[in-house]
Amino acid sequence: MTDRAVDRRRRALYLFFFLNGIAMSSWVTRTPDIRDQLDVSTGQMGLVLFGLSVGSMTGILCSGRFVSRFGTRPVTALATLFVVVSVLVVGAGSALGSAPLVTAGLCVFGVGVGSGEVAINVDGADVERITGTTVLPTLHGCFSLGTVIGALAGMAATAAAFPAHWHLLAVAAVTAAIFVYAIGAVPAGTGVRAAAPASDSPRPAGPQVWKDRRLLMIGAIVLAMALAEGAANDWLPLLMVDGHGLDAAVGSLVYVGFAAAMTLGRFGGTFFLNRYSRATVVRASAVSGAVGLCLVIFSDNTVVAAAAVLFWGLGASLGFPVALSAAGDSGPDETARVGLVATIGYIAFLVGPPTLGFLGDHYGLRPAMVVVLAFVATAVLAAPAAGTRVSRRAGDDAALPAELAVERPGQRTEG
Repeated sequence: MTDRAVDRRRRALYLFFFLNGIAMSSWVTRTPDIRDQLDVSTGQMGLVLFGLSVGSMTGILCSGRFVSRFGTRPVTALATLFVVVSVLVVGAGSALGSAPLVTAGLCVFGVGVGSGEVAINVDGADVERITGTTVLPTLHGCFSLGTVIGALAGMAATAAAFPAHWHLLAVAAVTAAIFVYAIGAVPAGTGVRAAAPASDSPRPAGPQVWKDRRLLMIGAIVLAMALAEGAANDWLPLLMVDGHGLDAAVGSLVYVGFAAAMTLGRFGGTFFLNRYSRATVVRASAVSGAVGLCLVIFSDNTVVAAAAVLFWGLGASLGFPVALSAAGDSGPDETARVGLVATIGYIAFLVGPPTLGFLGDHYGLRPAMVVVLAFVATAVLAAPAAGTRVSRRAGDDAALPAELAVERPGQRTEG
């Protein structure tokens, strides 16, 4: 592959992550409007968002097998088409006031983003092997950058009282155009694997991995930080509208701040990981997230609460990927270890939306976020389990199997 082809391929991968970020933040910023269109309670909205969690988990669990069999290009193409279609379905459900249709659209969105991230990560790892440069962190940064731009557009549409379904139709058109432009640069055959020969050395059994105390501590970190990220992605605009009395446009602006903080944390995270231990970075991230959550929950000053979202976003940006990396280094059988910890993390994305929705319905969204704060506080205590190793070299991440080369469901994620 020529240098020009590699550069075009790398830009295409950036665009695919950017596309997912725009699509996700576009409907997130319109959740207050969509909730009103559906005429549902906070608890019922949690069940609607549960469709996203189910889809994300399905996409993550299935994509690795499809990549191994068919390669990254067809999986990336199909996953991106799912994203485009899902945005249309969510918009149609909003226009029709149909909660089941919006739930189905979010489920399709979750499948698309979850499976697409696996395929794009595998492609990114291949580019790292070819060029000897780090690509994967910047890919996830492009996702966060997309969320910022999508959130700004969503805030403007909300302020102008532009109907959510027409807004999402425009987003679908933009993402479809990006897809058509970028897919041609992704080569065929990447990620396809031959059948592995039978081995006389058995893999460690699952229960042995479950007995590793350090690995379970890392799992606690992932669970907490995934919940911190997912809670903001699912509930932050509604939290600022219902919990702090802001109008929908300003609530969207606060989400822009969160997405910008996530972007800054991911683009700048490599600098700190190259200089400090994983445990130090995880602890600092958890403290930042906890401070932000405390102020959002307990401060009645809307300016302070809105500014605190920046600490929340910075804290949530690195905990999940750094903890997954630590799991891979925690002992033998990297696949089982990272798989176990990733599964624990995705539990947060699966049960978080309905749980917080139920609590928000009965006690209010601000008190409901105390649950998230408690989990993030445990991450501060569990941070030493992340270890002292600095970030991987460019080639190391490429060694991860397809099933594990993923950060979060659209989303999470994380990015």
